[in-house]
Amino acid sequence: MTSRLILILFTIILQFNYSCTSQTTTTLPPPNIVWITSEDNSKHYMDLFDEHGAKTPNIEKLAENGVIYSHAFSNAAVCSAARSTLISGSYGPRLATHYHRKLQKVPMPNGIEMFPYYLRKAGYYTTNNAKEDYNIIKSDSVWDDSSKKANWRNRKEDQPFFHVFNIGTTHEGKLHFTEVDMKKGTKTDPDSCFVLPNHPQTPLFKYTNAYYHDKIKEMDTEVGEVLNQLKKDGLLENTFIFYFGDHGGVLPGSKGYINEMGVHIPLVVYIPPNYKGLVDEKPGSKSEGFVSFIDFGPTVLNLAGVTIPENIDGKPFLGHNITNKAVSARDETFSYADRFDEKYDMVRALRKGKYKYVRNYQTFNYDGLMNQYRYKQLGYKEWKQLFKERKLNAVQSQFFQVKQPEALYDIEADPYETNNLANNPEFAPVLKGLRDKLNARVESMPDLSFYPEFYLIKNAFDNPVDFGQKHKSDIKKYIDIANLSLQEFENVKDNIKKGLSSNDAWARYWTLITCSNFGERASIFNETIKSIAQTDTEQINRVRAAEFLGLTGIQNPVNTMTKALYTVTDGAEALLILNSMVLMKDGINRSYTFNIIPEKLKKQVSENQQVMRRIEYFTQS
Repeated sequence: MTSRLILILFTIILQFNYSCTSQTTTTLPPPNIVWITSEDNSKHYMDLFDEHGAKTPNIEKLAENGVIYSHAFSNAAVCSAARSTLISGSYGPRLATHYHRKLQKVPMPNGIEMFPYYLRKAGYYTTNNAKEDYNIIKSDSVWDDSSKKANWRNRKEDQPFFHVFNIGTTHEGKLHFTEVDMKKGTKTDPDSCFVLPNHPQTPLFKYTNAYYHDKIKEMDTEVGEVLNQLKKDGLLENTFIFYFGDHGGVLPGSKGYINEMGVHIPLVVYIPPNYKGLVDEKPGSKSEGFVSFIDFGPTVLNLAGVTIPENIDGKPFLGHNITNKAVSARDETFSYADRFDEKYDMVRALRKGKYKYVRNYQTFNYDGLMNQYRYKQLGYKEWKQLFKERKLNAVQSQFFQVKQPEALYDIEADPYETNNLANNPEFAPVLKGLRDKLNARVESMPDLSFYPEFYLIKNAFDNPVDFGQKHKSDIKKYIDIANLSLQEFENVKDNIKKGLSSNDAWARYWTLITCSNFGERASIFNETIKSIAQTDTEQINRVRAAEFLGLTGIQNPVNTMTKALYTVTDGAEALLILNSMVLMKDGINRSYTFNIIPEKLKKQVSENQQVMRRIEYFTQS
């Protein structure tokens, strides 16, 4: 059977489906679908979503004939982790796709493909222009064309298409301007710009906001250019158009962090006139239901009339058998942050309605810990300097301070998450309810990050999902150990003692992290932890033990950590060790001096680009 005949048969079948669901009697071919994606901008920088945002007339015009989604979330707060979630329709911690940047790609789960594969198999012409940035091995059957030349105009006559157009104008790198650049000024008046309450209220931050507003407006012009191409080709009547940000950002403390500035994105979906009957939404309306990146792929498949594969995490929010009432009732989103370039952390969050619960598994990894790419922004540099000079207020200083293991925010009353309600007895029932929900999520996936990344690369990356299922009980054990940090120390010290002497290396690993979370309260285990720092079979556990001893000031960690760095042969393990070393170097309450000799690193370690970025920080600062 020829491909042309297959396409004709596919079109006939879908014409029947759409004629049954359409409000008109017109027989319709399958719709075209376009994604227009801008990089690194949260919804907060657009007037369509936020009173402090810039005007975006082209996107606003799109919304006049579409739906504004006021609660859309990217699940992850950085490019590759978020885009891997988009293309797979599944949560990153379940697939091990959530580390940025990838040290090694992972496969899709058995029997599942990236969602454009199913469109292409059904006869769609699939194109991506041009950024991918997946942490997943991509088959040759996903895109007909993924390049800077990719365009729907290259398809066969009357062939339906799915096209992605990426706009980089708002990317973080655009804020790497210099003081000389600032003399050029901005089109937006800096004094007219709102500066977040957690940021220093300085001329630099006003300028940065104004400069970014200019970039938002430039991006909107580029959106208009794509819309004009579609209009010129006579496609607006038959094409669903999604505009959205690929995650939040991008001023300091947003991209890479799963606060609202990091994951709450703008989303507008244009409804083509010929397909109003396919969706239970009115053009020009606003949807308050929660939708997330895991849902975008399934939604595209549902609009196209293509069967959604089983065993993905997302659910469609438009198309066949999806009602406005059902979508409006959705009120939860889950988000995650782990390694971000060379900076490690482990944070999970669950938002339900107006309340957001944040779980900081490693409280000592403060948000402002050095990350080279972040600190190319002048705003980051000024923020850190003002903290050192003690010129920040309590809210502005939080970025450079130890975190609480749990946080609870009322997003409606506190949109920038400055007032942690976790210790307020009035909110105890809300806190417990969301804590239980988040624990249920990380256990049921299960969340692979309860193993160190380097261990997963060696032992799980051939089939991460299968590994997770086989080790589900072990992961549950590590979650329980991590959650000891949420209880009173006196009530869990026997559990900690047991964990430190466990035969399971990763039980010891999480118990040591728990001790560091408790800080000086865990000093009754000093001698045991000193022994672990010298004798543990895992170098990373020796480092975690030294980390506790250094954080508490009990023992200088430099020799133990440096020796471990020179010993390991795995670049990924070295990168995790170096995170602890940077934490010791730039400690909040005490700091330690390292003298790293790059020539002593094992060859495999020195070949890791992100390792060498950390080494450069030590040798040049």
